[in-house]
Amino acid sequence: MQPSEPLLRGSGEKPTSLGLLANPLDFISEDHLRERQVCAMIDGLAAADALNRQEVTTVLRFVNEELNVHLRDEAEDLFPLLALRCTEEDAIEGVIDRIRADQDEAMRLLPDVRAMLGGCLDREGALSAKERGVLSRFAGHMRRHLVAENAILLPIARVRLTRADLRNLSKHMRSRRGLPDFPETTDAE
Repeated sequence: MQPSEPLLRGSGEKPTSLGLLANPLDFISEDHLRERQVCAMIDGLAAADALNRQEVTTVLRFVNEELNVHLRDEAEDLFPLLALRCTEEDAIEGVIDRIRADQDEAMRLLPDVRAMLGGCLDREGALSAKERGVLSRFAGHMRRHLVAENAILLPIARVRLTRADLRNLSKHMRSRRGLPDFPETTDAE
């Protein structure tokens, strides 16, 4: 068996490569990089004097096409697997509850974020102070849950989840994206 090559991180400027779905925790980690990049873009939009149409379009594409499926990967598969596999000393339920609270607040703001950004594209005007505040709060909630997931959940998941858990996680993530499952292989492969 050859040692695995180190994973080269993407820039976060494009959607996460579907090829990483074979390693679902690497895919989630890379999705987090993407999410951080989009949060930085949102912060830039909230602070800018002039509208950057390309950045607005990128953020809208992210929140409309990528965010929901990523959050479902975590809520429907990763979090339940961690709750199942973690020990009491991992204290994972409290961490998951804090992450869900930030995700819920971001999702509560999401319709306003979509409407504001879409409106900016339609009217080609700058954001109001109120709209800037909503964008900043949205990015803040997104960033807070990413910190907890990267610092706590993913390292624990890498230790606690079994190979079967990871195969099932990958299978569900692929299905959620309309992709077929990987063909079954033996451990020797």
